[in-house]
Amino acid sequence: MDITLDKQDDQLHAILTVNLTEADYASAVESKLKEYSKKAQIKGFRPGKVPVTLVRKMYGKGILVDEINELLGKSVDGYIKENNLRILGEPLPVASDIDFDNQKDYSFQFELGLLPDFELPADQAITVDRHKVTLDENTKNETYEQLERQFGETTEPEAAEAGDYLVGRLRKEGEEGEGRLLMLPTNKMKAEADKFVGAKPEDVITFDLKTAFDGDAKAIANFTGMSREEADAVEGPYTLTVEKVQRTAPAEFNQELFDKVFGKDIVTSKEDFDAKVTETVMENYDREADNLMNRQIIDKMLENVTIELPKEFFKKWLVRANEGKLTPEQIEEHYDDYAKELKWSMIRNKVVEANQLKVSNEEIVDRTMQKILGQFNMEMTPELEESVRGFADNFLRQENGKNYVQEYEAILAEKVLENLRGKVVVNDNEITAEDFRNQNAG
Repeated sequence: MDITLDKQDDQLHAILTVNLTEADYASAVESKLKEYSKKAQIKGFRPGKVPVTLVRKMYGKGILVDEINELLGKSVDGYIKENNLRILGEPLPVASDIDFDNQKDYSFQFELGLLPDFELPADQAITVDRHKVTLDENTKNETYEQLERQFGETTEPEAAEAGDYLVGRLRKEGEEGEGRLLMLPTNKMKAEADKFVGAKPEDVITFDLKTAFDGDAKAIANFTGMSREEADAVEGPYTLTVEKVQRTAPAEFNQELFDKVFGKDIVTSKEDFDAKVTETVMENYDREADNLMNRQIIDKMLENVTIELPKEFFKKWLVRANEGKLTPEQIEEHYDDYAKELKWSMIRNKVVEANQLKVSNEEIVDRTMQKILGQFNMEMTPELEESVRGFADNFLRQENGKNYVQEYEAILAEKVLENLRGKVVVNDNEITAEDFRNQNAG
């Protein structure tokens, strides 16, 4: 057997050639033929007494192809490992005409995409912003309004009054179609709200959507489900075909509400409830601020790391790996996104190797247990631990271990970003919750 690697001019593409002679595969083929002759059940012959010559005639070509394919797979993998080749995906076979009936020696070629080495930015060379969010009165009031509505008693009266919500279909006047389903909060409208007083199911009400929300595209997008671009372009009259009216009596701030929101007896006074609400809201904003900073880190790393990819090979491999799901045209259209994803994967792997980052089984189980507790809004107690661990173990075994791998990858990704956070300059940026939402809307 002879294996050669021919790198192309860009050093990112290569052709791996494997030359086989009869001596490389003959003994394996003969051994498999003898094995078949012992197991084959052919009319006219007793089990185990089928002549090898007959087996060769009936199955010889198939056995030859199978053995050569197995030999090729092992040889190519071995060569890649022995020569420490960093390849993209897997080798792609180069089409060729092989005559298995008459040839004794064979030559097979595989196209490889080679991944280059690269350097990570120096420590403290990258700067990112980290928002320090403060809770403003407007956000606090909105939070309590949401709680009052979420846990209040909702009815469906025959006719709307000021402040009710109207469920219906919204469309631009004159346009075809049934429109988009939404819940219109008349208490949030800056104008035109009086047109909805007295509205009943099946009524069709015409109003100026832009005027109703004082031209606030963000509010229009939030309440209608439009994209920010669609909301910016809103002009002229719209119609709402009312399907039902909803009225909510605000929930009272008592122990029943405290238990519904945070669990039985977690808080037992209005003061504790206020503190817990503030703590929970701030935890959510802190998490969002961290997520935003992490996205900045990823973007800045991609901007500051130079990685040349085997572009044409990558496109071919994407077609092959997503056969039937992605066309060459779709891959061409979204190539930049695929390239960014690959580059970030390479950066992430380099950080893992350079810092010997690892994820233990206990970390995976603990994370899963916390997720289970979070779903039921519960806190860990000694009595619960054994049963929750059992649920976690069962979940991680499901999907043939797919859930386990997903948790492993998620924890490893967090460790990579945590490692990078310690190597970038972080500028704290104080901002109110309302400004933070507006800045990152759409």
